[in-house]
Amino acid sequence: MTVTTADILICGGGIAGIAAAYHLTVRQGVPRVLLVDERPLLSLTSDKSTEAYRNWWPGPDAAMRRLMNRSIDLLEELARASHNRFLLSRRGYVYATADPQRAAGMKAAALSATDMGDVRLHEPDGGAPLSACPYIPAAAEGFTGQPDGVDLLLDPALIRRHFSYLSPQTIAILHARRCGWFSGQQLGMYLWEQARQHGAELLPGRVTAVQLAQGRVARVTVQQESRAVDVNTAIFINAAGPLVNEVAALLGLELPIFHERHRKVSFRDHLGILPRHAPLLIWEDAQRLPWNQEEQEWLADSADTRWLLEPFPGGVHTRPEGSSDGQTILLLWAYHTAPATPIFPLPADPLFPELTLRGLSTMIPGLAAYFEQMPRPYVDGGYYTKTRENRLLSCPLPVPGAYVLGALSGYGLMAALAAAELLAAHIVGAALPDYAPAFDLRRYQDVAYLQEIAGWAGSLQL
Repeated sequence: MTVTTADILICGGGIAGIAAAYHLTVRQGVPRVLLVDERPLLSLTSDKSTEAYRNWWPGPDAAMRRLMNRSIDLLEELARASHNRFLLSRRGYVYATADPQRAAGMKAAALSATDMGDVRLHEPDGGAPLSACPYIPAAAEGFTGQPDGVDLLLDPALIRRHFSYLSPQTIAILHARRCGWFSGQQLGMYLWEQARQHGAELLPGRVTAVQLAQGRVARVTVQQESRAVDVNTAIFINAAGPLVNEVAALLGLELPIFHERHRKVSFRDHLGILPRHAPLLIWEDAQRLPWNQEEQEWLADSADTRWLLEPFPGGVHTRPEGSSDGQTILLLWAYHTAPATPIFPLPADPLFPELTLRGLSTMIPGLAAYFEQMPRPYVDGGYYTKTRENRLLSCPLPVPGAYVLGALSGYGLMAALAAAELLAAHIVGAALPDYAPAFDLRRYQDVAYLQEIAGWAGSLQL
């Protein structure tokens, strides 16, 4: 048995744990922080992400908008400091629809989104635009000099001019502007390098026990291949991603979270169907998949395949991946979101590539060219660990000295910097932002809060 000490021990080497180590060492000056994980850094779920970010969070959750804007502030700050080492872009999120009712909902959402930036309404001649500003397409690279807020395109000619590759049935496009993507791996390693330079250390191994003394955290046991290491520490952070409840159980706790399986597929778009300058594209409408008559008859013949003829939800999305001269595209669709117990590796879904391709062809008809022979797909994925209202946890736990940074759902990479900043403020006793109570576990003891979130519709999560 080896014994060592640390000011703070963090369990979990994903983006949440690394961001916490960064804020505690670099920004708050904590001298000795140990990061514990039995896997390589960023390898459990953080590297399975779309690597996208957005401040577009319409609806009642103003706290999430404030936290996300703060996180994007930090992303941009770090991009400038590192000469954009992690390739932060700002092409935006484009939500498209062919449904008049959904188009009206987009307009209502845009008109209520003034706390996310300027609203620019682009209607056909004769409309009453909110702004006389012209529509400005997103730059293919970089994140500076771009509009904020949102553009709503309701003019068919304007949609055709800038998005000619989308379905001709598209009648409305909502382009949220303070959105884009970046290299999550490069961001994580940049944060970790900075943290190491300020005293953070990696301790490979698995946390197997948390011991208390006089009711508070006193010692953490880390099991390595050939030995156990006892770490004397007064502060323990549970940032274990989809394993957050397994680690919470070491403290006799169970957190109010659940898990969803989410997959993504990539392939080489050698026909160049999706332009390399395209933003992230989301088809909002539910749909039935485009099968030909023979395929429909075959699928209808078996109870095992008949579900493929039923309506699928909206939200299928895609974006280019890699450099402007590359060919890879990412495709994602959460058509199954039932709660699931985390299993590693993620169980295979052999139908996922074809179903997602067919779903995307409704938005981008040119992709139908791949129906007969889809380029070799690469599929990976992970788990979204979520609370019921899809707000993360960044707060003290009921055991003194224990904290949680978790339930970052599918927005972990984009929210990690602000969520970790909030947690570090809790730990060192710094001033908390006004949105701190929204991400505290104690919110579930507030009856009025529980009644409020019961009326929220949807999770606003792709």
